[in-house]
Amino acid sequence: MEMKKRISLELRNRTPAEVAELVVDNCRTSDGEIEGLTDEFKELEFLSMVNVGLTSLAKLPALPKLRKLELSDNNITGALETLAEKCANLTYLNLSGNKIKELSTLEALQNLKNLKSLDLFNCEITTLEDYRESIFELLPQVTYLDGFDAEDNEAPDSEADDDDDDEDGEEGAGHLGEYEEEEEEEDEEGSEGGEVGLSYLMKEDIQDEEDDDDYVEEEEEGEEEAGVQGEKRKRVAEDEGEDDDEDDD
Repeated sequence: MEMKKRISLELRNRTPAEVAELVVDNCRTSDGEIEGLTDEFKELEFLSMVNVGLTSLAKLPALPKLRKLELSDNNITGALETLAEKCANLTYLNLSGNKIKELSTLEALQNLKNLKSLDLFNCEITTLEDYRESIFELLPQVTYLDGFDAEDNEAPDSEADDDDDDEDGEEGAGHLGEYEEEEEEEDEEGSEGGEVGLSYLMKEDIQDEEDDDDYVEEEEEGEEEAGVQGEKRKRVAEDEGEDDDEDDD
């Protein structure tokens, strides 16, 4: 797709003045020049033109609010003066994968006073001896070159910070999971204890019933014995009465 048409589609019924971010990666220019981008994009803060076949930045419009510019994987060889003229407030510039070979090509970036981060991965210039030291000396305003400062400290990455937060959240979830497992174990022990207590109570009820049966049997036996003794006493009384009658005679 041609760059001009791609930019028109990216507007999505907005005016250029309403666009703060514009990504037109992997489209194509007809002659290696920027097409369809005008100075009407005065509110643009982020522009990405990765792998679009650029060979020149001569037609880059004035973008006073632009902070981040992605130009990796193109065929730019030099003429970077346009960047300082049209995008004076740049803080991040990615020129990785272009045809930049000499330190002198980057001298034009000295006028980008707010430039803090510069990427030159896969450019021939990175093979020069003392490449990093030379860039930091040439561009003292630059803090991070290819993601690292002069002391080899990595540039802060907000995405990495987000990953750390996610990991902390997973660890917290892990601790919570362990706590829940402990609770489940306690519940299981409690339920087992409940079963033992229930069976114990049932056994007690059974024992009470057996004791009641024994007591009833004892009562019955006692009544039988009392009945036998009553009969014996009755017979003795009758016998004594008969004896008395004989004596009277």
